[in-house]
Amino acid sequence: MTSRVVHFEIPADNPESAAAFYSAAFGWKITKWDGPMPYWLVDTGEGEPGINGGIMERNGPFDRVINTVNVDNLDAAIARVAELGGSLLGEKMNIQDIGDLQYAKDPDGNIFGMMQPVQAVVTTGTA
Repeated sequence: MTSRVVHFEIPADNPESAAAFYSAAFGWKITKWDGPMPYWLVDTGEGEPGINGGIMERNGPFDRVINTVNVDNLDAAIARVAELGGSLLGEKMNIQDIGDLQYAKDPDGNIFGMMQPVQAVVTTGTA
């Protein structure tokens, strides 16, 4: 797997207002996520290159747009980021049915996420 940007997050003081703004401005379909934290899923459309994302409540260091990169092995990516002078933000977390996520800062202080997605389990039955 290549390490591509697969998701963006927009922090907002008022996520509902931000969702209304982006929906009206760009026609994005935005729905509130039914998960353990307040989060709005952003579908930016189909048929053209691009990525989808989310809108979250602004808190702490998460005051800028954050891009998340897919990685094959999150622990190896965490070690590589640290080796190259980056730093970790918070703890590695599991998002059920999505994957494992770790936020980090690059040496210039830019925040990004690293996601090791859940791999599809292939089962074969015997008949």
